[in-house]
Amino acid sequence: MNAEQPRRPPLDAAAVGATGRWRVEVVESSGSTNADVAQRYAAGEAEGLVLVAEHQTAGRGRLGREWVSPARSSLTVSFLLVPAADVAPVRWGWLPLATGLATAAAVRRTTGVDVALKWPNDVLADDGRKLGGILLERVDRDGTPAAVIGIGLNCTQTADELPVPEATSLALAGAADVDRATVLGALVEELDGLLEGWAGGEDLRAAYVGECSTLGREVRVTVPGGEVLGEAVDVDADGQLVVRTASGEQHLGAGDVVHVRPTDAS
Repeated sequence: MNAEQPRRPPLDAAAVGATGRWRVEVVESSGSTNADVAQRYAAGEAEGLVLVAEHQTAGRGRLGREWVSPARSSLTVSFLLVPAADVAPVRWGWLPLATGLATAAAVRRTTGVDVALKWPNDVLADDGRKLGGILLERVDRDGTPAAVIGIGLNCTQTADELPVPEATSLALAGAADVDRATVLGALVEELDGLLEGWAGGEDLRAAYVGECSTLGREVRVTVPGGEVLGEAVDVDADGQLVVRTASGEQHLGAGDVVHVRPTDAS
Protein backbone atom coordinates (compact mmCIF):
# COMPACT_ATOMS: atom_id res chain seq x y z
CA MET A 1 0.00 0.00 0.00
CA ASN A 2 1.35 3.45 -0.89
CA ALA A 3 2.13 5.85 1.92
CA GLU A 4 -0.33 8.64 2.57
CA GLN A 5 0.24 11.52 0.16
CA PRO A 6 2.21 14.24 1.97
CA ARG A 7 0.85 17.75 2.31
CA ARG A 8 2.37 19.98 -0.36
CA PRO A 9 1.36 23.62 0.02
CA PRO A 10 2.40 26.21 -2.59
CA LEU A 11 5.64 28.07 -2.06
CA ASP A 12 5.11 31.69 -1.01
CA ALA A 13 7.85 33.98 -2.37
CA ALA A 14 6.96 36.64 0.21
CA ALA A 15 7.71 34.14 2.99
CA VAL A 16 11.23 33.71 1.63
CA GLY A 17 12.00 37.42 1.60
CA ALA A 18 14.95 39.08 -0.08
CA THR A 19 18.58 38.74 0.94
CA GLY A 20 21.31 40.96 -0.43
CA ARG A 21 21.27 40.98 -4.21
CA TRP A 22 18.57 38.31 -4.61
CA ARG A 23 14.89 38.60 -5.60
CA VAL A 24 12.71 35.48 -5.59
CA GLU A 25 10.10 34.65 -8.24
CA VAL A 26 7.89 31.55 -8.11
CA VAL A 27 6.28 30.11 -11.24
CA GLU A 28 3.81 27.26 -11.36
CA SER A 29 5.62 25.34 -14.08
CA SER A 30 8.87 25.44 -16.02
CA GLY A 31 10.52 23.15 -18.47
CA SER A 32 13.87 24.01 -16.87
CA THR A 33 14.55 26.89 -14.50
CA ASN A 34 18.16 26.99 -15.70
CA ALA A 35 17.05 27.39 -19.31
CA ASP A 36 14.51 30.05 -18.35
CA VAL A 37 17.07 32.06 -16.39
CA ALA A 38 19.59 31.78 -19.24
CA GLN A 39 16.99 33.09 -21.69
CA ARG A 40 16.09 35.96 -19.41
CA TYR A 41 19.74 36.94 -19.02
CA ALA A 42 20.11 36.97 -22.80
CA ALA A 43 17.05 39.26 -22.95
CA GLY A 44 18.51 41.73 -20.45
CA GLU A 45 17.70 40.36 -16.99
CA ALA A 46 19.92 41.78 -14.23
CA GLU A 47 21.87 39.76 -11.67
CA GLY A 48 19.98 38.54 -8.62
CA LEU A 49 17.07 36.63 -10.10
CA VAL A 50 16.10 33.51 -8.12
CA LEU A 51 13.59 31.53 -10.17
CA VAL A 52 11.68 28.71 -8.45
CA ALA A 53 9.34 26.29 -10.24
CA GLU A 54 6.60 24.42 -8.41
CA HIS A 55 6.79 21.80 -11.14
CA GLN A 56 9.75 21.33 -13.46
CA THR A 57 8.77 19.26 -16.47
CA ALA A 58 12.07 18.94 -18.35
CA GLY A 59 14.73 19.48 -15.74
CA ARG A 60 18.30 18.52 -16.51
CA GLY A 61 21.07 17.14 -14.38
CA ARG A 62 24.70 16.69 -15.27
CA LEU A 63 25.52 15.00 -18.59
CA GLY A 64 22.02 15.81 -19.86
CA ARG A 65 20.24 13.46 -17.46
CA GLU A 66 16.53 14.03 -16.95
CA TRP A 67 15.47 15.39 -13.55
CA VAL A 68 11.72 15.52 -12.84
CA SER A 69 9.52 15.13 -9.76
CA PRO A 70 5.87 15.50 -8.68
CA ALA A 71 4.60 19.08 -8.39
CA ARG A 72 5.55 20.83 -5.14
CA SER A 73 7.55 17.85 -3.91
CA SER A 74 10.97 19.42 -4.54
CA LEU A 75 12.84 22.66 -4.42
CA THR A 76 13.83 23.43 -8.01
CA VAL A 77 15.57 26.78 -8.20
CA SER A 78 18.07 28.67 -10.33
CA PHE A 79 20.16 31.71 -9.36
CA LEU A 80 21.54 34.30 -11.79
CA LEU A 81 25.02 35.50 -10.81
CA VAL A 82 27.10 37.98 -12.82
CA PRO A 83 30.63 37.86 -11.41
CA ALA A 84 32.75 41.01 -11.36
CA ALA A 85 35.10 41.35 -14.31
CA ASP A 86 38.14 40.92 -12.07
CA VAL A 87 37.11 37.49 -10.74
CA ALA A 88 39.82 35.07 -11.85
CA PRO A 89 38.56 32.46 -14.35
CA VAL A 90 39.92 29.65 -12.16
CA ARG A 91 37.43 30.65 -9.45
CA TRP A 92 34.54 29.44 -11.64
CA GLY A 93 35.49 25.86 -10.82
CA TRP A 94 34.60 26.55 -7.20
CA LEU A 95 31.04 27.72 -7.90
CA PRO A 96 29.35 24.29 -7.79
CA LEU A 97 31.40 23.35 -4.72
CA ALA A 98 30.45 26.56 -2.89
CA THR A 99 26.83 25.93 -3.85
CA GLY A 100 27.07 22.44 -2.36
CA LEU A 101 28.37 23.88 0.91
CA ALA A 102 25.51 26.39 0.99
CA THR A 103 22.93 23.69 0.28
CA ALA A 104 24.30 21.42 3.00
CA ALA A 105 24.28 24.25 5.54
CA ALA A 106 20.72 25.26 4.65
CA VAL A 107 19.44 21.68 4.93
CA ARG A 108 21.04 21.10 8.32
CA ARG A 109 19.85 24.45 9.63
CA THR A 110 16.21 24.03 8.64
CA THR A 111 15.55 20.28 8.78
CA GLY A 112 18.15 18.74 11.06
CA VAL A 113 19.00 16.19 8.36
CA ASP A 114 22.72 15.51 8.16
CA VAL A 115 24.17 15.56 4.66
CA ALA A 116 27.46 15.11 2.85
CA LEU A 117 28.76 16.29 -0.51
CA LYS A 118 29.83 14.10 -3.41
CA TRP A 119 32.27 15.84 -5.73
CA PRO A 120 31.50 17.85 -7.76
CA ASN A 121 27.80 18.57 -7.35
CA ASP A 122 25.68 16.00 -5.49
CA VAL A 123 24.12 16.36 -2.05
CA LEU A 124 23.80 13.04 -0.18
CA ALA A 125 21.92 11.89 2.89
CA ASP A 126 23.97 10.15 5.58
CA ASP A 127 23.09 6.75 4.07
CA GLY A 128 24.71 7.76 0.78
CA ARG A 129 21.47 8.24 -1.16
CA LYS A 130 21.12 11.31 -3.32
CA LEU A 131 19.03 14.19 -1.96
CA GLY A 132 19.80 16.67 -4.67
CA GLY A 133 22.16 18.00 -7.25
CA ILE A 134 23.68 21.16 -8.67
CA LEU A 135 23.93 22.18 -12.31
CA LEU A 136 26.11 25.18 -13.15
CA GLU A 137 25.92 26.70 -16.62
CA ARG A 138 27.85 29.64 -18.04
CA VAL A 139 26.01 32.02 -20.36
CA ASP A 140 27.18 35.18 -22.12
CA ARG A 141 25.55 38.45 -23.11
CA ASP A 142 27.50 40.96 -25.15
CA GLY A 143 30.75 39.47 -23.89
CA THR A 144 29.73 39.51 -20.22
CA PRO A 145 29.61 36.02 -18.70
CA ALA A 146 27.06 35.00 -16.08
CA ALA A 147 26.57 31.87 -14.04
CA VAL A 148 23.21 30.13 -13.85
CA ILE A 149 23.32 28.07 -10.65
CA GLY A 150 20.64 25.39 -10.62
CA ILE A 151 19.76 23.42 -7.50
CA GLY A 152 17.34 20.52 -7.24
CA LEU A 153 16.52 19.23 -3.78
CA ASN A 154 14.13 16.36 -3.07
CA CYS A 155 11.84 17.44 -0.22
CA THR A 156 8.68 15.39 0.31
CA GLN A 157 8.82 12.53 -2.20
CA THR A 158 7.66 9.17 -0.96
CA ALA A 159 9.71 6.08 -1.80
CA ASP A 160 7.50 5.14 -4.73
CA GLU A 161 7.81 8.64 -6.25
CA LEU A 162 11.58 8.48 -6.57
CA PRO A 163 12.96 7.52 -9.98
CA VAL A 164 15.83 5.32 -8.76
CA PRO A 165 16.58 3.43 -5.52
CA GLU A 166 19.76 5.48 -5.04
CA ALA A 167 17.68 8.62 -4.45
CA THR A 168 15.94 9.84 -1.31
CA SER A 169 14.12 12.92 0.01
CA LEU A 170 14.38 15.07 3.11
CA ALA A 171 11.18 13.50 4.41
CA LEU A 172 12.52 9.98 3.93
CA ALA A 173 15.83 11.02 5.50
CA GLY A 174 14.09 11.96 8.73
CA ALA A 175 12.88 15.55 8.43
CA ALA A 176 9.63 15.71 10.42
CA ASP A 177 8.36 18.72 8.50
CA VAL A 178 9.78 20.25 5.34
CA ASP A 179 8.80 23.88 4.73
CA ARG A 180 10.22 24.64 1.30
CA ALA A 181 10.04 28.41 1.86
CA THR A 182 12.12 28.07 5.02
CA VAL A 183 14.66 25.86 3.26
CA LEU A 184 14.86 28.27 0.31
CA GLY A 185 15.26 31.29 2.58
CA ALA A 186 18.17 29.61 4.34
CA LEU A 187 19.66 28.57 1.00
CA VAL A 188 19.55 32.14 -0.33
CA GLU A 189 21.28 33.41 2.83
CA GLU A 190 23.93 30.70 2.89
CA LEU A 191 24.73 31.00 -0.82
CA ASP A 192 24.90 34.79 -0.60
CA GLY A 193 27.48 34.55 2.17
CA LEU A 194 29.59 31.90 0.46
CA LEU A 195 29.57 33.75 -2.86
CA GLU A 196 31.02 36.82 -1.16
CA GLY A 197 33.99 34.70 -0.11
CA TRP A 198 34.18 33.02 -3.50
CA ALA A 199 34.28 36.29 -5.42
CA GLY A 200 36.88 37.75 -3.10
CA GLY A 201 39.19 34.78 -3.50
CA GLU A 202 38.62 33.46 0.00
CA ASP A 203 39.73 29.85 0.28
CA LEU A 204 36.74 27.49 0.46
CA ARG A 205 38.93 24.43 0.19
CA ALA A 206 39.16 23.50 3.87
CA ALA A 207 35.40 23.74 4.33
CA TYR A 208 34.68 21.65 1.25
CA VAL A 209 37.28 18.99 2.04
CA GLY A 210 35.68 18.61 5.46
CA GLU A 211 32.29 17.81 3.93
CA CYS A 212 33.26 15.85 0.82
CA SER A 213 32.35 12.18 1.22
CA THR A 214 34.20 11.33 -2.00
CA LEU A 215 37.60 11.70 -0.34
CA GLY A 216 39.15 8.52 1.03
CA ARG A 217 37.12 6.32 -1.31
CA GLU A 218 37.97 4.22 -4.29
CA VAL A 219 36.28 5.92 -7.23
CA ARG A 220 35.55 5.40 -10.88
CA VAL A 221 35.42 8.72 -12.71
CA THR A 222 34.04 8.90 -16.23
CA VAL A 223 35.87 11.61 -18.17
CA PRO A 224 35.99 12.46 -21.87
CA GLY A 225 37.77 9.60 -23.56
CA GLY A 226 37.53 7.01 -20.81
CA GLU A 227 37.62 6.33 -17.09
CA VAL A 228 39.94 7.10 -14.21
CA LEU A 229 40.18 4.50 -11.44
CA GLY A 230 41.84 5.11 -8.10
CA GLU A 231 41.51 6.63 -4.65
CA ALA A 232 40.14 10.16 -4.26
CA VAL A 233 42.68 11.79 -1.98
CA ASP A 234 42.14 15.55 -2.15
CA VAL A 235 40.49 18.57 -3.72
CA ASP A 236 43.14 20.97 -4.98
CA ALA A 237 43.27 24.78 -4.87
CA ASP A 238 41.34 24.99 -8.15
CA GLY A 239 38.50 22.74 -6.96
CA GLN A 240 39.70 19.74 -8.96
CA LEU A 241 39.43 16.21 -7.60
CA VAL A 242 42.81 14.59 -7.02
CA VAL A 243 42.73 10.86 -7.74
CA ARG A 244 45.69 8.62 -6.94
CA THR A 245 45.95 6.00 -9.67
CA ALA A 246 48.40 3.23 -10.46
CA SER A 247 50.25 5.65 -12.76
CA GLY A 248 50.26 8.62 -10.42
CA GLU A 249 47.95 11.42 -9.31
CA GLN A 250 45.46 12.93 -11.71
CA HIS A 251 43.69 16.28 -11.18
CA LEU A 252 40.18 16.19 -12.64
CA GLY A 253 38.19 19.35 -13.33
CA ALA A 254 35.01 17.47 -14.21
CA GLY A 255 33.71 13.95 -14.37
CA ASP A 256 30.95 11.57 -13.35
CA VAL A 257 32.02 9.94 -10.08
CA VAL A 258 30.98 6.53 -8.76
CA HIS A 259 31.95 5.65 -5.20
CA VAL A 260 33.29 2.10 -5.48
CA ARG A 261 33.48 1.29 -1.77
CA PRO A 262 32.60 2.93 1.55
CA THR A 263 35.14 4.97 3.43
CA ASP A 264 37.27 2.74 5.63
CA ALA A 265 36.50 3.08 9.32
CA SER A 266 39.36 4.56 11.30
